Amino acid sequence: MPESPPFEPVRPVRAYERIVEQVEDRVLRGQLVAGERLPSEREMMAQFAVGRSTVREALRVLESGGMVRSRPGDPRGPEIMPFAPETLRKSISRMVRVEGVGLGELVQFRMLLEGSANQLAARLASAAELAEMDAALAAMAAAIDEGYEAFSRADVAFHEVVARASRSTLIQVCGEVVRGVVLGLISHKIAHAADRRDLMVESLGHHTEVLDAVRSRDGQRASRLARRTLHTYYAGYVADEEQQLLDALLD
Repeated sequence: MPESPPFEPVRPVRAYERIVEQVEDRVLRGQLVAGERLPSEREMMAQFAVGRSTVREALRVLESGGMVRSRPGDPRGPEIMPFAPETLRKSISRMVRVEGVGLGELVQFRMLLEGSANQLAARLASAAELAEMDAALAAMAAAIDEGYEAFSRADVAFHEVVARASRSTLIQVCGEVVRGVVLGLISHKIAHAADRRDLMVESLGHHTEVLDAVRSRDGQRASRLARRTLHTYYAGYVADEEQQLLDALLD
């Protein structure tokens, strides 16, 4: 009879972690919504049957995660905060640093997000949004001689308009966060690359093709171009062992 695999060691759970788990669970279930208040410290001590230091540590963790806000001297309990993209940005950044999520996986996710955003924008973009894309593209062209930072701002503006045109809040939020994390990892390398002007000119050409596809209402082409553009732009920065993550999304 084959030996069963050994059990994994268990991690002791502290009381404050149980408080955090219960509050997070109620927020995720919609039982606590933005603007509502948690009980006061004294009430939380009684409800959870713990000491003041345990309650304060739980609130410190919740506040650092952007879930609640406490104000010194406020007699009311901590306030439940609305979701903010910065909270997701911190979580993904932590994953990159602690969990070892590589650049290849991040770029792959961005290819998925922007491919979907382009496809939806080709179907749903309004005339005003198409005009905003035109303006962002013109700003990108003008910024080539200004430098990478100005070009990058115009580039981000283009993607933000496309994301809004997708009518998907999740695509907008996740796209903004993943784009920021990816650029944060390699922006220094791009800004100081010897061929950075050529990269900007090439990127402008890709974005022009994308806008043409969106304007033509050709969602499949717009999606394919997004994935191809990101692959072309970032593949050189991705480790060889992660290249297949990007290649798998090319038609």
